[in-house]
Amino acid sequence: MRVYEERAEEWRDARPPTRVDDAEALRDTTAAGAVTVDLGCGAGSYLPHLARPTVALDAAAPMLELAREAAPDSWPVQADLEALPFRRGSLGAAWARASYLHVHTDRLPAALADLHHALAVGSPVRISVIAREISGAWPGDDFPGRWFAGWTADTLRDVVMGAGFDLQTVDEAGEWLNVRANRARSLPDTVRRGMHLLVCGLNPSLRAADAGVGFVTPGNRFWPAALEAQLVTVDRDPRAALAQHGVGMTDLVKRATPRADELTRDEYRAGLARVERLVRWLQPGSVCFVGLAGWRAAVDRSAVAGVQPDGIGGRPAYVMPSTSGLNARVPLDELADHLRAALALSKRSGVATPR
Repeated sequence: MRVYEERAEEWRDARPPTRVDDAEALRDTTAAGAVTVDLGCGAGSYLPHLARPTVALDAAAPMLELAREAAPDSWPVQADLEALPFRRGSLGAAWARASYLHVHTDRLPAALADLHHALAVGSPVRISVIAREISGAWPGDDFPGRWFAGWTADTLRDVVMGAGFDLQTVDEAGEWLNVRANRARSLPDTVRRGMHLLVCGLNPSLRAADAGVGFVTPGNRFWPAALEAQLVTVDRDPRAALAQHGVGMTDLVKRATPRADELTRDEYRAGLARVERLVRWLQPGSVCFVGLAGWRAAVDRSAVAGVQPDGIGGRPAYVMPSTSGLNARVPLDELADHLRAALALSKRSGVATPR
């Protein structure tokens, strides 16, 4: 922040836009009248090439002043990429050129979940980050004092898809990774390093995807069971579950459907591979799969509820019955017991459980 605030004009003069064609391509795919946001707009060099109306968002006030000069009709907003101040579905396109590279890799899933929340379904997104392993200062940086996070293409693909986006391409261009994606009708992961428990559903229902909260369908007993098990203290709030209790959430398959029985074995297997990579990366204390169908389809046809012998991604895995109202034969207190048992695995695996 200090670098960009103190050297804004110098930065603008040293960084002319290099991907105008990409910005104009985003403009051409943005729905008429939809609001485009330039995330980390800097001096605003790309704003003239984006669709109108356009929000110019940056954390540095001097950069926003320069952005207003570059595009007087844009709407300046001073805000943090990790705390976007937009209501759900209010934006229609997002451009983020060399901005998320200042977000720590462990926190990018949450930042992209925030973006997913703010975008309407189908909105096009363009993001560019550094294609190298770096976490800290850039060697020989001509604007020293800045902090950078780099990515590999494979990990970035998983993070973008996990955040609820339909990924089109991740192009490698020199030292850059350029993402083209669209906001899917899905749920974003709520995850971070050091989670006590990662809860993995089968896939989002359409109602859950539209609400932005997993297991929200009337009759689903996940949240009542989680409250009874003292896994969480706030009902139907995945962000609070992660922030206050270290309980993260993802889905075996990101595609939203009216019923889980519409999913295929190939989808389950591909989804399990993504979840395994996520677990190896973020190392939660344990993983709880809600619903036997996915585990049976992807791992072990004869699996029963309880601790699974081989775990996943080097962490303990627990499979519990579905919390769907269609599985009413399993009582609420039994579902709560399964969640307690899954969380207890964290303690056994060396990750302290929250109070």
